[in-house]
Amino acid sequence: MSEQRKRPVHVTVTGAAGQIGYALLFRIASGQMLGVDQPVVLRLLEIEPAMRALDGVVMELDDCAFPLLDDVVTTSELNIAFDGASWALLVGSVPRKAGMERNDLLSINGGIFGPQGEAIAANSASDVRVVVVGNPCNTNCLIARAHAREIPQERWFSMMRLDENRTRSLLANKAGVSVTEVTNVAIWGNHSSTQFPDFAHARIEGKPVMDVIKDRSWLEGELIMTVQKRGAAIIEARGASSAASAANAVIDSVLSIRQPTASDDWVSLAVPSRGEYGVPEGLQFGFPVRSDASSCSVVEGLEHDEFAQAKIAATVSELEGERDAVMDLIRQPTST
Repeated sequence: MSEQRKRPVHVTVTGAAGQIGYALLFRIASGQMLGVDQPVVLRLLEIEPAMRALDGVVMELDDCAFPLLDDVVTTSELNIAFDGASWALLVGSVPRKAGMERNDLLSINGGIFGPQGEAIAANSASDVRVVVVGNPCNTNCLIARAHAREIPQERWFSMMRLDENRTRSLLANKAGVSVTEVTNVAIWGNHSSTQFPDFAHARIEGKPVMDVIKDRSWLEGELIMTVQKRGAAIIEARGASSAASAANAVIDSVLSIRQPTASDDWVSLAVPSRGEYGVPEGLQFGFPVRSDASSCSVVEGLEHDEFAQAKIAATVSELEGERDAVMDLIRQPTST
């Protein structure tokens, strides 16, 4: 007698026909995100002008004949997109264009993520977890969850894993070791040029990074600047954004949420601050985080020197400025 097939999990991906969505969907459908025995239903949201392109993506999904892909729903309607979703991956956002001020970008995306938050609250499954990828992802997540107050704050994440992966790779290359030997990398703050890759608490082959890489000026300078500016460097080199590595980081983020973290390690995720490390409560802030597979918690008790404190203060200040710029969008929604 064959083993009973699991019920499919519904996964919503917004901006599904975009570059990151295109790089992500096939990995979800193959089982890389939720497991090789977990059927999925993909619920794909796009704006109306992109629906034809999304049809082409679905053709390719069909052509792959993924055994785990039970169904694909394509829509431009929020309520349909989030219906029964256990995972909501908010990938689509409006990119910053030449001449656009950051506050303008925040306001435009606020008009996207507020309604998405309301639709998630009204339609998603009771166990929904949300990962915001579309930039500026920390504040977009803040806006969305302000419009979905029924959903516990611990279900909301924004993506810092791409920055962690970049930092691990740079440290491994500098030390001449495999990336598997680099652990305990924390990215503090905003997914922006103010983020702080924390080398002081990271480890290489179980040893503190500064015992292995003794070039402090490289750690404080080139390492941090390279991580902070990597996205721009990739756009300059290939003429397009870092879609494949971002999609990979989405998979890594979901895995790190749904699987237990090793007791001697942590992962980087932006979660709602509860005041840890003096970060104002409510900011969506990158922290070192551990998961027990059912919930995530910030790793506490790490000490920071003056250099690290200044870097963290700068990224806190930026996120406070972003929050203040969209304050009207994060007040309790009045719609019913």
